[in-house]
Amino acid sequence: MKKILFMVALVATAMWTMTACTSKEESTDEQNNFRIRRGTNLSHWLSQSEERGEKRQQHIQEDDFERLEQLGFDFVRIPIDEVQFWDEEGNKLPEAWDLLTNALQLAGKHHLRAIVDLHIIRSHYFNAVNEGGDGNTLFTSEEAQQGLINMWYQLSDALKGFSTDSVAYEFMNEPVADDHEQWNMLVAKVHKALREREPQRTLVVGSNRWQGYETMKYLKVPEGDKNIVLSFHYYNPMLLTHYGAWWTPLGKYKGKVNYPGVIVSKEDYEAAPDSLKPLLEPYTTQEWNIDKIRADFKDAIEVAKKYNLQLFCGEWGVYEPVDRELAYKWTKDMLSVFDEFDIAWTTWCYDADFGFWDQEKNDYKDKPLVDLLMSAEGLEK
Repeated sequence: MKKILFMVALVATAMWTMTACTSKEESTDEQNNFRIRRGTNLSHWLSQSEERGEKRQQHIQEDDFERLEQLGFDFVRIPIDEVQFWDEEGNKLPEAWDLLTNALQLAGKHHLRAIVDLHIIRSHYFNAVNEGGDGNTLFTSEEAQQGLINMWYQLSDALKGFSTDSVAYEFMNEPVADDHEQWNMLVAKVHKALREREPQRTLVVGSNRWQGYETMKYLKVPEGDKNIVLSFHYYNPMLLTHYGAWWTPLGKYKGKVNYPGVIVSKEDYEAAPDSLKPLLEPYTTQEWNIDKIRADFKDAIEVAKKYNLQLFCGEWGVYEPVDRELAYKWTKDMLSVFDEFDIAWTTWCYDADFGFWDQEKNDYKDKPLVDLLMSAEGLEK
């Protein structure tokens, strides 16, 4: 009996592998079934975190995926960093790889699709420009670009067994190239390299300059590839969404903010420190509301229509200390525009400083935010 069961299992595994894996003979003309609608980022786990060993292993568990499924999310974005997956000599660090593949298996078990996002690499960090560093060599070094491609070769080798209907690759987060054409050339390189290995895998491609909505019109999208999702990020107005954030100069402002309407009144502007006034001035005249959000999204929406591709806002959210009523008003407007233009999204984030879940307390830290998010449209069956 055990032998019969073993043979049945072998046949089932072989059949799954045949349907789950793409082959070199497959064409990008054939569209897969990777459809996404509403999700969240599993941030500060395999990316932007010093946790290792037991603490990292326990950070995200099956109950997290079960919770997201029950709430009504249909996918997750999983940021990963080079330093967690490869040492400085380029050797793989096995534990992180096991955590990633296990996470993708658990996501599938709980009917969640997943985007694997290569978030920070040694040759490119999206905040290096802001921090005055010159460590970004990606756009000026052929060696660094080949290094990025080699990382994706290894990721593809490890992940190609996952169904193209369930797992997608975002080959770099928030590119910050001096010239848009530098990013376009790298997109073409990485796209060509991955397509030689996985012709039908969905690839998530973002715009230059921190995946800005305003730079989407400069993005050159590989022609004729139906399995691409276009991505942008949106945190505007930053003075609202990042109020009090220690890592940005705007976070030093302690006065009142408003939404909708003009973010900073003339009275609050005059009362602010002189050193902050140049940063605050743009927020004293512009009206911020749903119409402004809709107008900001216009270029990205038009590019997606031009290429007939799905549009995806991979990061958006409000820093935890921000007044919750203001945060909810902005979130509601964002969701309305997403639904209006059929834009998929992942909040930033699940359980960190923009999140709604508290891992330490094993409880919601912002249940009204979750309820608001779940009022948006879900995955189209």
